[in-house]
Amino acid sequence: MIASLSQTLILSLCSFACMAGVGLREAGAADSQSIVQALKAVAGNPPGVRAAFAKGQCVHGSYTPSPDATKVTNSESFIRPWPIVGRFSISGGNPKVADTSKVNLRGFSVKLLSGSSETHLLLENAPVHFAKTLDQMLAFLRVRAPGTDGKPNQEAIIEFTKANPETTRQAEYVKGKPLPGSYAGVVYWGVHSFTGINATGHKVPFKFKLVPHAGEIGLTDEEAKSKAPGFLFEELTQRLKKDPVRFDVVALLAEPGDDLSHDVTLRWKNEDKRLTITLGTVAITGLEPNETCDDTIFDPGLIADGIEPPADEIFEARKTAYAISLGLRSK
Repeated sequence: MIASLSQTLILSLCSFACMAGVGLREAGAADSQSIVQALKAVAGNPPGVRAAFAKGQCVHGSYTPSPDATKVTNSESFIRPWPIVGRFSISGGNPKVADTSKVNLRGFSVKLLSGSSETHLLLENAPVHFAKTLDQMLAFLRVRAPGTDGKPNQEAIIEFTKANPETTRQAEYVKGKPLPGSYAGVVYWGVHSFTGINATGHKVPFKFKLVPHAGEIGLTDEEAKSKAPGFLFEELTQRLKKDPVRFDVVALLAEPGDDLSHDVTLRWKNEDKRLTITLGTVAITGLEPNETCDDTIFDPGLIADGIEPPADEIFEARKTAYAISLGLRSK
């Protein structure tokens, strides 16, 4: 597969961003660079891996549009069929995290390889983020960094949580769901609010959501005890030998009064009962060498014309953070 951006270009972006971060903000302030450094510190600074969602598997397949896609967007990425590259993953900076860890998110990133104007989607199995501002995100991570004894200060974490209760919403959502038994059986959410420009030129605010054709596949605590640390890769491998793994790409539509700016620790009111429009279907047809995904990034800032990007500061920071993370793991 041809990467959307050359590694040289991304490394140049990282170098610029790193220098800009130092020049524009005082040491210790919350910006893309400090967030990446904090993510690495929480994981114990393992070399050569992603700062977040370090463990994963690259895949390939195709996207097929729905006739209804133009009701939301006129983006070439979504109204025409395209090849895709994707990556299933588990959150955290530890590439050896066990697949039986329930506290870690499952992620799914997708590149719609739509010619000269690609769209990259980054989704996870929770509809909210763990912090509403960059400052809060940095504080959340720093309080969890291991001390000289190799362990985080639990008392400090408790105090931080009391002062920042909204940072528990993501974990509470994940805790309330069964342990995922398959990458193919997870609902993946986009926590940010986008705005589509539809076929008639009207603006349609929405969030992305990927819904598995296989339904949600969960394990009981007892079933999880018998699973190997890397069982998700093996399960996916065996599943793909039989049939493609399919997901509907769904637009979850905003309603009047919704916050579009947007506090990403909060869901929209009655979000699970919202009107949705299916943009198309992603079909994963096979495993892809991990180098295809590891030599570049899934860039949240790559959005084809016809969709306006989110306005929240977490999204804005992510656009630079992924390039910085690539630069660090490429050294």
